[in-house]
Amino acid sequence: MKIVMLGAPGAGKGTQAKRIAEKYGIPHVSTGDIFRANIKNGTDLGKEAKTYMDEGKLVPDELTVRILLDRVAQDDCKNGYVLDGFPRTIPQAEVLDGELKKLNEKIDFAINVDVPDDNIVNRMGGRRACLKCGATYHMTHLPPKTEGICDSCGSELVLRDDDKPETVKKRLAVYHEQTQPLIDFYSKQGVLKTVDGTVDAEDVFRAITDILDKN
Repeated sequence: MKIVMLGAPGAGKGTQAKRIAEKYGIPHVSTGDIFRANIKNGTDLGKEAKTYMDEGKLVPDELTVRILLDRVAQDDCKNGYVLDGFPRTIPQAEVLDGELKKLNEKIDFAINVDVPDDNIVNRMGGRRACLKCGATYHMTHLPPKTEGICDSCGSELVLRDDDKPETVKKRLAVYHEQTQPLIDFYSKQGVLKTVDGTVDAEDVFRAITDILDKN
């Protein structure tokens, strides 16, 4: 069962990807984690990627796919995997498809966690983080016991720059331009499944497992 997770930043797809991986006993494959692991371990692929990153350039799609395929070729992925953070663009999806076809494999499901932009701006704007111990809160869904103070260490909570409305709106604009076309791409392949991401996370997960269990 090979799954691609789709959804805007802040839609909660990463959380759902981890839960899917846990339930079905398949790896949660995050491109960020793969890059870091390859660079840390000094692999040839990691060294190649690092030359681009050190120059502030984007790692080319072909190299990203090579690193990804190297990861999913490992034994723990033989029963499938959940891709989180890749593909982000149509060219990346096309390269991935082409490489998988060479292995007589394909993506089985593209799960789109659908959340309107306004909901995401409000959701992320409510986040608060403790820069000292790393604990995170939400003013509506998971508030601290004392407003503005971390329950764990007593430090001041802050609204991170990434969660500020103006930053979130910019990230959403990039998503709509580059990543949302993937919804049409996977829809044409007949593998797209959309779930309502505005409901409780438990209900989102239930909707996803209903889809996966029926197929």
